[in-house]
Amino acid sequence: MSCRITDLRCKEVINGKNGCRLGCVDDVEIDIKNARLVAIVIFGRPKCFGLLGREEDIIIRWDNIELIGEDTIIVTNVQLPYKRKKMKLPFFK
Repeated sequence: MSCRITDLRCKEVINGKNGCRLGCVDDVEIDIKNARLVAIVIFGRPKCFGLLGREEDIIIRWDNIELIGEDTIIVTNVQLPYKRKKMKLPFFK
């Protein structure tokens, strides 16, 4: 099976350990010296409709990709970016 980079951009990425949806492939990293694909990148989610920037990107190394299907990519051993806990205000319950 062959696949183009533009075909990868449409695929959803699923964590194989817990079934969690990580997002869609937004970008790829290519080693231009060896002419090979190194990683796929999922952009971080926007904060406050994008006004406050984005969360950290999820970078998945090619070695951690288990299966590339027609619509999805199954990955393992993914380290998700650190998530801050939401601050609870004392007057809201």
